[in-house]
Amino acid sequence: MIAAVHPAAAGLSFLAGYLLGSIPFGLIFTRLAGAGDVRKIGSGNIGATNVLRTGKKWAAALTLIFDAGKGAAAVLLAGTFYGMDGAVFAGLGAFLGHIFPVWLGFKGGKGMATFLGVILAMAWPVGLVVAATWLAAAAIWRISSLSALVAAALAPLYMYMWLPHAPIAAGLAALLALILFVTHRENIQRLLSGSEPRIGRA
Repeated sequence: MIAAVHPAAAGLSFLAGYLLGSIPFGLIFTRLAGAGDVRKIGSGNIGATNVLRTGKKWAAALTLIFDAGKGAAAVLLAGTFYGMDGAVFAGLGAFLGHIFPVWLGFKGGKGMATFLGVILAMAWPVGLVVAATWLAAAAIWRISSLSALVAAALAPLYMYMWLPHAPIAAGLAALLALILFVTHRENIQRLLSGSEPRIGRA
């Protein structure tokens, strides 16, 4: 139950998670690669998919790894001190920090990599199944955003099946998945119109 965690511990977990999540690795690695400001490229967000549009594959790979890593680190650190409830608040904070980083005027990425990092740290078998779902969907439809949405939508079910004694974990997965659908609203519109680009195409 959420009430089991002290309000101060919940607040500290959330704040620490937010600060970790708000580190703009996409912007950092793009500039280190000499590709300028990623916010002025493609979709304008700081996620790995947009970093890849710079042509710097290593920068995109590191962005993906570090964006997932900051979500996982937030969950693991808070979980060490405050258990499952602290991990949940930290995971939520990291996810929101990535999407709404204070340092960038609250305009960040769409959150899929950080979502995966949070899920992996909450329950690594669930995270692996979510990643496998993304890969399977990508192999079938060849559309990155659709694959992300399918994987996110199924994550709460996977989490509940793996941790039926900790519904707060499934609740977190459901909340993050809902937010992901909001951040992908433009992609959803393109999917409905049939204009969303496929993997490997512009």
